[in-house]
Amino acid sequence: MENTQVDERKVAEESHSERSCPECSGSIVRDEEHGEKTCKQCGLVLDERRIDRGPEWRAFDSNERDEKSRVGSPTTGLIHDKGLSTKIGWQDKDANGQTVADRKRARLQRLRTWDERYRVKDAQERNLKQALGEITRMSCALDLPDFVEETAATVYRQGVDKDLLVGRSIEGMATAALYAAARQHGTPRPLWKFSEVSRVEKARIRRAYRYTSRELGLRIEPADPLEYVPQFASTLGISDEATRQAQDLLVTAKTEAIHSGKSPAGLAAAAIYASSHLTNEQLTQETVSNRTNISKVVIRKRYQELLDVYEEKSHSS
Repeated sequence: MENTQVDERKVAEESHSERSCPECSGSIVRDEEHGEKTCKQCGLVLDERRIDRGPEWRAFDSNERDEKSRVGSPTTGLIHDKGLSTKIGWQDKDANGQTVADRKRARLQRLRTWDERYRVKDAQERNLKQALGEITRMSCALDLPDFVEETAATVYRQGVDKDLLVGRSIEGMATAALYAAARQHGTPRPLWKFSEVSRVEKARIRRAYRYTSRELGLRIEPADPLEYVPQFASTLGISDEATRQAQDLLVTAKTEAIHSGKSPAGLAAAAIYASSHLTNEQLTQETVSNRTNISKVVIRKRYQELLDVYEEKSHSS
């Protein structure tokens, strides 16, 4: 028992001596540049010629640091093994950048084939790899940000962990995960766009989305009609003035709670159609309907509601 107490006392004294100067009990400062450990108060050098564990190169800005750094890429949920495994590159070049001889290319190609096979251990990983590849492909086609892809991969992995994919198509569940992620981050796209890039019917995507959000308990707020205005305005090529006018119409509608229970994409299309007439750009209902995939009946009904509320608000103010 006494030996244990003596050992603990020695450890405490050693740790205290590392934190304070033995001469004046001042605080210890580590100078990594010169490899020294000195006292801040009296300047006593406690240790010198320490090993510099930093990089042997210097960089003066972020671009130089990125170019000279030799660390690997960060882990990502968009790869089935999170990017922890190695991968043989597609270029037929050696470590020195020289082109591989013709007689070695066939061997290199066989190595790539076996590398791909060994990276996937079982059918579950194979399906996960396929789904994450689909998420990346669809995200690029829809011009969604990288963080939406990462969130979609996380949602899909959660579905796999909870066995939500049993009896359901991989492509449908991957599309539903991406649709949910886009809505979570406030960058929604109309459901028909997801249907176009995924080759899955809208009804199947909608069912998969509702099932996924219910089983995973995803808290997704209703889409804001204002979030659809920039993409619709870009598709239709209207002016900045018309875009601002459409946003004003929707802000007024939200203030008066006209948007409740209505399709956000339909309201956005109707607002753009109304704003084009208010700014004398004169888009037709057929043009707006064809470009936004919103029926002319919806546009006709919603745009009149938006104009009525906007005019009433303007007169009252």
